[in-house]
Amino acid sequence: MTDFSQFIRDIPDFPTPGIVFKDITPLLKDQAAFRDTVEVFATHYEPKNIDVIAGIDARGFILGGALAYRLGVGFVPIRKSGKLPYHTYEAHYDLEYGTGALAIHQDAFPAGSRVLICDDLIATGGTTAASIHLVEKLGGQIVGIAVLIELTFLNGREKFSNYDVFSLIEF
Repeated sequence: MTDFSQFIRDIPDFPTPGIVFKDITPLLKDQAAFRDTVEVFATHYEPKNIDVIAGIDARGFILGGALAYRLGVGFVPIRKSGKLPYHTYEAHYDLEYGTGALAIHQDAFPAGSRVLICDDLIATGGTTAASIHLVEKLGGQIVGIAVLIELTFLNGREKFSNYDVFSLIEF
């Protein structure tokens, strides 16, 4: 299997001093690494009968969109507050460097849909927790949480012990 960690670039002090941003751009621009990323996720999730992938703003759109295409399922965006044009639900969350809010369209998918949440990274788990809240508010059944990177030292996964969290890289 590809060592995906070799395609992750550290950017110190971004977006604020003291944070080391994990940049996935080198992975995305490498055709083989990007394809292998999608294939590993697809292999893991194909048997789970997913109806829709909910990608978290913004890098979750890239990974989630490619995976939705590969699995032949729908894709819905979970966006930052104020970015969706229709009726939305919102959830607020804490980040390791601030706070934020996410939104989802109220008609993103029918109640009972089997939903995979997809993002590039779990750190403290704030954005993932907000996304879980939004999906469940719509009556979605979460079949898993797919992330490229997990920052294990921040213990974000502990907030999701009732969910299948699948990450390809741990730092």
